[in-house]
Amino acid sequence: MTNTPHSDTTTQGIRIQAAAEFRPQESEPKSGRFVFRYKITMHNVGEAPAKLLSRHWIIVDADGRREETRGRGVVGEQPKLGVGESYAYVSYCPLPTAWGTMEGSYTFERDDGSRFQVRVGRFFLVPTAPPLTLESASH
Repeated sequence: MTNTPHSDTTTQGIRIQAAAEFRPQESEPKSGRFVFRYKITMHNVGEAPAKLLSRHWIIVDADGRREETRGRGVVGEQPKLGVGESYAYVSYCPLPTAWGTMEGSYTFERDDGSRFQVRVGRFFLVPTAPPLTLESASH
């Protein structure tokens, strides 16, 4: 299997697809600023609704520096996914190096109050990634 800049993982009925693209018009390589835009699409392929509560990202740059971020929801929202529903959003990640990786998890909650972690598989922040298709992004 070859490395691609995309990620596609499913945990407890929640499928997460991730992809990123380099934003040269927003980057300043001479100043050590490389900006990447990434799109996350969540699909509830399971048998019960689930609401996203929080996120946890692990970002590693080309020099091996690791940064972790945690927060409530995504882009200011906490989407609830009914069975068969999807939600997509676009966000940004600046790096001090020309490439890096992102991976992490989302905390979801079922209607009965039970919580579970949904994995976001590693995806690559690289200048050679194919452009994102953003038409289906709901945010």
